[in-house]
Amino acid sequence: MGRSATLPKLTPQERKPVDTCARFLLNNGKDLKYDDYLKAGFSIATEEIEGACRHLIKERMDMTGARWTMRGAETVLPLGSLYISGDWDEYWQFHLQQEHKRNHLALYSSGIPLIKQVLKALCSTSPLALPIAV
Repeated sequence: MGRSATLPKLTPQERKPVDTCARFLLNNGKDLKYDDYLKAGFSIATEEIEGACRHLIKERMDMTGARWTMRGAETVLPLGSLYISGDWDEYWQFHLQQEHKRNHLALYSSGIPLIKQVLKALCSTSPLALPIAV
């Protein structure tokens, strides 16, 4: 790695990520027993990550005719991840509960619907307001 960073004559700033990676591999090489893990039948995380990137990101974002903003992509990708992982139903129930709390429970604070409180206040302060039964 060091040689591949030296040959193109990278600046120290450009070379920094390569040096960091090389230092990590040198310091932790004894713990990186990929050959043993593969022989034992374990998958290597890079295989899983590359597959997920291809399936979740490339296939979704690279659809013919699709145009994505960064914000749109950042919104859609976590939802796709939830669906693929099988966690969609649990997430959706949580989402609906949160929407209910945010949008509906506040309307019924003090046991009286908020709209009735507002109408009552308008009726009592406005000389032109028609009487409204509450």
